[in-house]
Amino acid sequence: MSLGAFGLTRRVLLLVLGLCAGFSLLSCGGSSKKQTTSGLSERVLASQGVSSTSTFGGLVFIDGRNDTIARVAPLSAGSSPGLMAVNPTRSILTAFDAGSNSVFAINTVTESTLGTVHLPGPTNSMVVPSATEVGYAAVPSAQVTGYSFVGAIDVMNLRGAISTTIAIPNAQTVISNDPGTQLIVFNGTDSIYIVSPGIAVPPVDQSCLNNTPNSVCTIVSGFDRPVYGIVSGNTAYILNCGPECGGAQASVAIFDLGSLTVTNTIPVEAATWALLQGSTLYVAGTPATGNDCSGQTTAATVCGRLDAVDLGSQTYTSYVITNGTHDRMDMSANGQLFIGSYGCTNVGNVNNPSGEVRGCLSILNTTNGTVIIPPDNGDVTGLQGFSSRNIEYVAEGGLLRVYDTNKDILLINDFVPQGTINIVGNIGDIKAIDFF
Repeated sequence: MSLGAFGLTRRVLLLVLGLCAGFSLLSCGGSSKKQTTSGLSERVLASQGVSSTSTFGGLVFIDGRNDTIARVAPLSAGSSPGLMAVNPTRSILTAFDAGSNSVFAINTVTESTLGTVHLPGPTNSMVVPSATEVGYAAVPSAQVTGYSFVGAIDVMNLRGAISTTIAIPNAQTVISNDPGTQLIVFNGTDSIYIVSPGIAVPPVDQSCLNNTPNSVCTIVSGFDRPVYGIVSGNTAYILNCGPECGGAQASVAIFDLGSLTVTNTIPVEAATWALLQGSTLYVAGTPATGNDCSGQTTAATVCGRLDAVDLGSQTYTSYVITNGTHDRMDMSANGQLFIGSYGCTNVGNVNNPSGEVRGCLSILNTTNGTVIIPPDNGDVTGLQGFSSRNIEYVAEGGLLRVYDTNKDILLINDFVPQGTINIVGNIGDIKAIDFF
């Protein structure tokens, strides 16, 4: 090679290296910034239903770095998408559209629709437990051919079909263990159904109609109106709703998934929802009695309870929160626990805040044990916090609020930075689809 050619090659190499350093392109050897179809590195999706000023619904992209609506077309999800679920790797998101009783499945890597699964009725509970394109929905009104009762778990091929219907009378709620090999189903009775969905027989599996344990389904009795649970490894913390659901005593039943037995029971005040944080299980509900609003200055006469259960000592600390049916919890990165419910006592009017304003959201500062009720109205239908930002998104009353949890929200009750992300239509749920 001549010296002239060597010099030219060296200049070209330096130019290429300079371009890589200047633009930090992935093709030049690396950037930690996530590359997506939408161009967003920190994506959040909000389910948006139709309203009087909007003729469409869908899943709206939000830029999670600055709480703004992204300049990206919404993903199709019917006219009234609400409840959403994401799998553990966040590569798949599902949204239930109440307008068509359909589940829209989204591949979040390509930001495109995987498929649409039409259910035989509405669902309030669905789970996508793994990276495979399989989900499960509890459909309490599902008609089961040949039987007079209704109710089933539909096994969804998220490419667009129900692959198997597992008949369970009045199936209301479904949760899963980590790999998705075991489902726990709640149906408003004093029993739970342990299902191995991978070996259920299509098109309709009747194993759960047999009280004799079998390879697909085992019915475990002895609970007290169980409604929900938290699975951690081989242990499930089953919430016995008790008097709030027509039973006797609210409690947490510690359930071994290997032996399918209850190893201990911890009484609590009420239990419809929970969140596990280390060795503390936060349990929320509205007691049927003993539900006064002691310690709060409010026009509401009925309040809920949050019990922070120490799983080591099996004792709890009680906090007074808003009432209603609690079905949402989320912990911020700096220890603010957001608790949401629906059907609560709304006080005042957020659009005319001349006096007390109160809705279905409560916030516990876990560092000092103080509870506040933010000045907003409506059911809480979505909560989403972030590990890299002290921000919490709250879907309440159809609006999407932004809370700055880094400030002392227990004193100033601020919506920050701009208060509300102004998405036209009703916001039913909110999910971050990137880890941040």
